[in-house]
Amino acid sequence: MDYAWLRASAARVPETARTLLGWEIAAGAVRIRLTEVEAYAGTGQDAASHAHRGPTPRTRVMFGPAGHAYTYFVFGVHWCLNVVCGAEGEAAAVLLRAGEVVAGRDAARARRGEVADRDLARGPARLVVALGTGADANGTCLVDGTGPLRLTPPARPVDPSSITAGPRVGVAAAHDVPWRFWLAGDPTVSAYRRHVPRLRRQPPFRVPS
Repeated sequence: MDYAWLRASAARVPETARTLLGWEIAAGAVRIRLTEVEAYAGTGQDAASHAHRGPTPRTRVMFGPAGHAYTYFVFGVHWCLNVVCGAEGEAAAVLLRAGEVVAGRDAARARRGEVADRDLARGPARLVVALGTGADANGTCLVDGTGPLRLTPPARPVDPSSITAGPRVGVAAAHDVPWRFWLAGDPTVSAYRRHVPRLRRQPPFRVPS
């Protein structure tokens, strides 16, 4: 399989994200068909991207090579999984937001608990839990079989007319950029929640003496 399209310019990350719908991500016995993804560009291009201000020890993996995993911890509780894409040295990644567990449901349910099939990988944190991965996957290759995860294409690409785009979820900046893509009508797609900034507590007003 030729994965050259993953190495295309980071400017094409929305196109790459759309292409990943219908692909499968697997770990051990669990295989998940991707139904929702979210694109993020790089330095100086996308205020919502972790790489917006340049490489750090945490985000260096986003700068390549393409086809590797970028995982990160959020809220001190959850792991999220991204596919790195773009030319070497250009940061870009696609967040895997949701999918349908098409193999290994018993293993996924053992990790996720007694939930409906549609909820096993419905949301980026749930998807990672269902796969049983996290920090161990960070920086590993998703396409050559050397890492704990494997990304593979569908037998047939999804119909482009079934793909819907909309604003991203849970980001404080550039949240209205329509770089979230999902399969319309699929029950495993996560619910949209617009980011609501936290209000800082203001000190009480005092009348000057």
